Amino acid sequence: MTLHIFNPEHDIALAANLANFTAPHAGRQLRADLDYMPALWAQPGDVILTDHPDHAMKYWQRLAARLHVNTPLSFVTSRGGSVFQQTDILPWGWDKALRGQLQRSGFNKGQLPDDVLLEHIRQLSHRRMVAQLLPLLRMEGTVGEAFECDTVEHIGEFLGQYGQIVVKAPWSSSGRGVRFLDGRCMMDDGSWKMEEERWLISVIERQGSVMVEPCYRKVCDFGMEFEAAPQGISYVGLSLFQTVNGAYTGNILATETVKRGILGRYVPLALIDAVVERVVGWHGLDGYAGPFGIDMMVVANSDCRQGYLLHPCVEINVRRTMGHVALVLERLANPSSSDDFRKVMRVYFDGSHYKFSIRKF
Repeated sequence: MTLHIFNPEHDIALAANLANFTAPHAGRQLRADLDYMPALWAQPGDVILTDHPDHAMKYWQRLAARLHVNTPLSFVTSRGGSVFQQTDILPWGWDKALRGQLQRSGFNKGQLPDDVLLEHIRQLSHRRMVAQLLPLLRMEGTVGEAFECDTVEHIGEFLGQYGQIVVKAPWSSSGRGVRFLDGRCMMDDGSWKMEEERWLISVIERQGSVMVEPCYRKVCDFGMEFEAAPQGISYVGLSLFQTVNGAYTGNILATETVKRGILGRYVPLALIDAVVERVVGWHGLDGYAGPFGIDMMVVANSDCRQGYLLHPCVEINVRRTMGHVALVLERLANPSSSDDFRKVMRVYFDGSHYKFSIRKF
């Protein structure tokens, strides 16, 4: 039996790196509203941890009826964690805050990751991993660079070199901690304007550095989902997703064939396959077991005659992703694997609650 936990505030918790951590209201709201989501990938007899079992069961039963699935599951609170001493625990992502929550609820220390593993996961989640993986994935038809900086002067040098840059905090979530900077951020004397300089200094002081990347003209977002295990990495599938101001909004639900056809309009499928092959052979996540995803994008070539280029590593998410959720959901909603099946999975805020929906493409 496995105990599943949806903790979408995981990325923010990594940044805080505290055992006693209170997520921002939006993160707590998202967790409370969609805590039933692990039921999609849970196995018969598994348990989903939630603060509101009745609420979770109601929403899961509604979704299960639409999907025509009948997986026997239980929804429980964290009180009395000692009851689950022999249970495997599978969260959205491991961090100090989640471990602290489970410890306070009575879970056995032996069930939970130790400090060494938690710090390893945190460092694997640092955005510098993009800079480490990109050289492996760069080949003809690709683009992408990433640099770690720990001074505003160094960042200014890259701004002068590229004209437009993206600056990212090492750990952040859903478009937060990301700024797009150009020459308007600088004074006539070459110094930074106060607002940008304060933000850069604040992030560097709190997290040690920032990651700097050139700006590209994005055409579409997508990702590749993988599973890491002691014996190696396996490919799970493509994820075509949508964002608004950097925040995730939804995924296309379609077969791999259909998604490959969409990407094939822009870049050669042989290039997509080559990237998959290189990631599967990568050893950069050794010591981590579980799902992870790599966000990518198609960008317009600066030489318009050359069409499009593939940016093969924009982000690495060392946790479960909405892309994994979409892959499971497509299999459940499309059991015949028909290429005619096309839907959109959305997560949206209606003004008071986060909602999960499946709509027409």
